[in-house]
Amino acid sequence: MAVQSNSDLVQAVLPGLAHRTLAGPEHGLKDLELWSQAIDPHGATPPHRHDCEEVVVVVEGEGMMAIGGGEERFRAGDTVIIPRNELHQIFNTGEAPLRLLAAFGMAPVRAVFPDGSPIELPWQRAGFGGDRAGA
Repeated sequence: MAVQSNSDLVQAVLPGLAHRTLAGPEHGLKDLELWSQAIDPHGATPPHRHDCEEVVVVVEGEGMMAIGGGEERFRAGDTVIIPRNELHQIFNTGEAPLRLLAAFGMAPVRAVFPDGSPIELPWQRAGFGGDRAGA
């Protein structure tokens, strides 16, 4: 399928985070995923890493990323580039939702905590936006 309506995609809503997979294995992709996420004001992702490169386009809001022992601030219109296996955490430092588009060089995306234990991504469970069991 070449064109899809993003409004038809299932949205996962977790505490402090709304997620949609705009393109991924359920759309036939094998090496790329594209996510749309919104992080609530003063919310954050858990500290994590991926065994792939990640590019985040900041659509709305402002935030900070903890990475490499430091902090990088960003705002709407910025692009954040995260190297493979780099431990990072994204924080919404603003008073409005932080809206992001994130592209990953793997499909399905796998995320792990700092200790290497896997993070279960609810939108990758079987029956949620497509059968992705074993992801």
